[in-house]
Amino acid sequence: MAEQMINGIINVYKERGFTSHDVVAKLRGILKTKKIGHTGTLDPDAEGVLPVCIGNATKLCDLLTDKSKEYRTKLLLGTVTDTQDTAGTVISETGLWKEIGTEEIRQAVLGFIGGYSQIPPMYSALKVNGKKLYELAREGIEVERKPRNVEIYNIEILNIEVPYAEFIVRCSKGTYIRTLCHDIGRKLGCGGCMACLVRNSAGRFHISDSHTLSEIEALWNEGRFFESGILLETEKALDEYEVLKTGPHADKLVRNGNVLTWESFSNVTGMEDRAEDGQWFRIHDSAGRFLAIYEYQKKNRIFKSNKMF
Repeated sequence: MAEQMINGIINVYKERGFTSHDVVAKLRGILKTKKIGHTGTLDPDAEGVLPVCIGNATKLCDLLTDKSKEYRTKLLLGTVTDTQDTAGTVISETGLWKEIGTEEIRQAVLGFIGGYSQIPPMYSALKVNGKKLYELAREGIEVERKPRNVEIYNIEILNIEVPYAEFIVRCSKGTYIRTLCHDIGRKLGCGGCMACLVRNSAGRFHISDSHTLSEIEALWNEGRFFESGILLETEKALDEYEVLKTGPHADKLVRNGNVLTWESFSNVTGMEDRAEDGQWFRIHDSAGRFLAIYEYQKKNRIFKSNKMF
């Protein structure tokens, strides 16, 4: 059977036990299409929002991965593991958490709000010399990892019943919640690891609007996939960027990804004065078809292609 032409993003609810790669592989089978990519890996034991890009939307994978995230997690105090979560091998256990009060735990957790330097865990998909860290870790090899600056925008504590503390974290891209739990335990002097993790949101995609693989498969088999609204059109994921429309004389230029100037567009009234250096614009041709994302270079007053669709 010929591949279907599908372009857009599905907000998948990744269930426990699946890797992010599993989700992509299963969707390829369900939708009979190969061009699929996910935006931001979730560990097999984690669950929640995993936006998946299909067709020309795969060009947005890096852009969507860069968005802020929200997680619900549970910290287990007194236990340290090699993976920084309860799925790993226990390195040490202590009952020191029994001597720590609820308010001390609360203050330690909230003390991580703001920027902090986080060392990525060995059991992660980051690469060193072309090899993923978790592959090295499984071989018993530990390598030095450079600290990365991450931002914890907010933490909302839901419940503290020692040795557990449950809270919601809003954070920047690249934040490891496992490592945050590990670091909180270290700060309290008793050690700690992550007991569970649910991603509530990734950028504009929220858990309340996510769909399991079985739900997606049912819609596809029933012939209701496209009418269901489950697929977010590629351009709609970019609606934060203003639209510039080329005149007929510049249609060929934009289709070829050539440099554009203000004179290339037909709807620039008032935009020249407020356009900022590095600002991104959605580019439509004179017929209104979405073709590209262009970046404005204020010094030279030109637009250069960033992503072609």
